[in-house]
Amino acid sequence: MEAHHIIKKPLLSEKVTFQTEDSNRYAFQVAVTARKDEIKQAIEDLYKVDVIKINTVTHRTRNRRMRYGMVKGKTTKKAIVRIKENQRIELI
Repeated sequence: MEAHHIIKKPLLSEKVTFQTEDSNRYAFQVAVTARKDEIKQAIEDLYKVDVIKINTVTHRTRNRRMRYGMVKGKTTKKAIVRIKENQRIELI
């Protein structure tokens, strides 16, 4: 997979913003099938930074009852990426 297919979008929330200021961590929504080594390579290619560590979280939304039966919730994957000190990613 190419880098822009692996990294879908950066996540910008209050919690992520505080982590960015304190410990140089950034959060991205990534493809559900992406592995940690693929995510690391994609971040390094797109943003030209050195990745130290990656944590991933897979989340599935709840099932919903519709007129025609139960509908499965979407599955998403979030990657929290820690980069080297004195390096920044400009997201905006």
